[in-house]
Amino acid sequence: MNRYLVAFPISVLLFSVSIPSAGQNFDSDNDASIDSRLMQSQSQSATPQNPPVIVVKPELTNEQLGDLYMVRKDFREAVEVYKKIADENPKNPVYLNKLGIAYHQQTALNIAMKYYERATKADPLYADAQNNIGTIWYQRKKFGKAVRAYKKAIALRSDMAVLHSNLAYAYFGQKKLEESIGEFRQAIALDPQLFEHSSGRGGSILQDRSVSDRGAFYFLLAKSYAETGNYASCIVYLRKAKEEGYAAIGQVKTDPAFSAVLMAPEVQDVLAAKPRNADH
Repeated sequence: MNRYLVAFPISVLLFSVSIPSAGQNFDSDNDASIDSRLMQSQSQSATPQNPPVIVVKPELTNEQLGDLYMVRKDFREAVEVYKKIADENPKNPVYLNKLGIAYHQQTALNIAMKYYERATKADPLYADAQNNIGTIWYQRKKFGKAVRAYKKAIALRSDMAVLHSNLAYAYFGQKKLEESIGEFRQAIALDPQLFEHSSGRGGSILQDRSVSDRGAFYFLLAKSYAETGNYASCIVYLRKAKEEGYAAIGQVKTDPAFSAVLMAPEVQDVLAAKPRNADH
């Protein structure tokens, strides 16, 4: 029997959850014996300064079990669980969207798209699923369709930084740099630490941060940070652009967006330094 730790809402801080392996049944008598010995041991060592710990073992709902499989990257098992609850609740957009993500994680994009679209039909105001449709178009390099999907999501939830970030990536894919930088500025204004979070596919809303020209992308991101006054992050991404061999790094000297940081020693070092991959 494998034991996993699962975080639950604040009212219940942490549980020890027992989940049987495939083909294995719960052994209630054995569990009771273990719990009895655990409580006896705890009561013997308990003191007023060190009160006994109460161990609670809740039953997981099917949705929680599916979420746990997703965290463990057991996507096939997650599909089975989400498929069951989606079939039982065919008008629930959250279940349909989660099922789409589980298929998406297995790169079954056609099936994922089907469930995202079903989620948007079940609830036309559900921005998460609309965004996830955009990520499929983005992965397929259909940037125009990705832009339209992301715009629909933003029309529903303009306060979500990730939506503006995703739209900025799609504009960058189209080489519409001014539009891209505008959306990056909006994303950073909503969440200054957005690009410090790890990317990936999780929860109910997806991101795809893959780009073909990382040097140009990092330079654009540096400019976005400079325009929002986050000069520390601006310098970080200028360095990244230089390390990627971005040939137009000298634009920092003439672009008004960088005027406030141009004379900073760190920026001067970036302009003077030789790119790491310059010899390759």
